[in-house]
Amino acid sequence: MNPLSPALKKNLFLAAAAIVIALIAWGVWTMTRPKGLGEGFVSGNGRIEATEIDVASRYPGRVVEIFVFEGDFVQAGQVLAQMQIDVLTAQRDEARAQQQQAITGVASAEAQARMRESELAAAQAIVVQRASELDNAKRRLARSQTLSREGATSIQQLDDDQAAVYNAQAALAAAEAQAKAAAAAIVASKSQVTGARAAIEAATATIARIDADIKDSQLKAPRDGRVQYRVAQPGEVLGAGGKVLNMVDLSDVYMTFFLPETVAGKVALGSEVRLVLDAAPGSVVPARVSFVASVAQFTPKTVETAVERQKLMFRVKARIDPELLKKHLKQVKTGLPGMAWIKLDRQAEWPESLKIKVAE
Repeated sequence: MNPLSPALKKNLFLAAAAIVIALIAWGVWTMTRPKGLGEGFVSGNGRIEATEIDVASRYPGRVVEIFVFEGDFVQAGQVLAQMQIDVLTAQRDEARAQQQQAITGVASAEAQARMRESELAAAQAIVVQRASELDNAKRRLARSQTLSREGATSIQQLDDDQAAVYNAQAALAAAEAQAKAAAAAIVASKSQVTGARAAIEAATATIARIDADIKDSQLKAPRDGRVQYRVAQPGEVLGAGGKVLNMVDLSDVYMTFFLPETVAGKVALGSEVRLVLDAAPGSVVPARVSFVASVAQFTPKTVETAVERQKLMFRVKARIDPELLKKHLKQVKTGLPGMAWIKLDRQAEWPESLKIKVAE
C-alpha cells in the first residue's frame, strides 16, 4: 500500500478543518436561532420600509432656498423650501390693478344708469305734455269743424287747426320714441353695471388664485417625517412637478416579506408579528399584519434556494405600532434586513427568544 503524499495529506487536513468549521457554525446558529417555534408560527425574511413622500414643485420655477438637510426630522406644515415668486407677485399686482379698475367701472356704470333713469323720467314727462297738447289740438279742431259747417269760421282756420293736430301727433310720437330710447339706455347701463361687477369678481378670483400659487410656492411637509434626500439644490430651475426633497413618513413603518401559498392562507389581518433585524439581533420589535396579497406571485430574488423559487408566494406587510415609533424615531432606519415571525395560533405562547425587547 502506497503511503499518502504530503500534498494529499494537506488537502485532507484542510477538508477536515472545513468540515469542523461548518459543524461549529451550524451549532452556533442552532443555539442562537429562536427555539420552541412549532406549527403555530411561520417566518419570512424581508426589509424595513416606510411610506416615501416626494416634495415637489407644483409649477415650474427656480428653487430659491431649501431650509432642511438630509436626516432632519420635520413636522407637518413646516416650510421645507421656497420657490421663486417674482413673476407671481407681478401678476398679483396686475390683478389688483384690474380689480380697482373694475370697481371704478362699476361706479361709473351705476352713475350712467342713474342718469339714464333721469332721462327716462324727463322723456315720460314730455310724453304727457305732448299727449295733452294733442288732446287740446283735437278739441280745437272739433270746434273749428262745427263752426265751419255753420259758416262761422274761415276755411283757413280749419286748415290751421287740422295741421296743429298733425303736429301734436308727430310731437307725441317723437316723445314716446325718446322715452323708449331712454328705457333702452337704462337696460344697457344696467348691463354695463353687471359686466363691471363681473369684472370685479373675475379680478378677485384671479388674485385668490395667484395667492394660492404663491402659497404653494412654499413647499411644506405634508406630514411628520424625516428628510431622506435633497433631490434639487438652490438655484436650480425645475419643471412642473419637479422634485425638491424626498422624505419618509416615520409613522407608517413596516416590513415586507413573502410567505409560501401553503401558509399564506392561514395569516389573518391583525396577526401578531415579531421582527428581528440583522443589525440589532438582541431587539425584538412587535408588529401586526396589515396586508396580505390576494394574488400570488413568484418569489423575489432575495429568496436564494431553488426549491423556494419554484413556489408561488404571497406578499405580506407587518406594520409597527405608530405609538412605539414615536418613542424611537431616531432609531428608525429603512432598508434594514431581518426576519418576521408570525403567530398563526392565537393560543400559542411566544418563546422567550421572541419576547418583546426594544432597545432604548
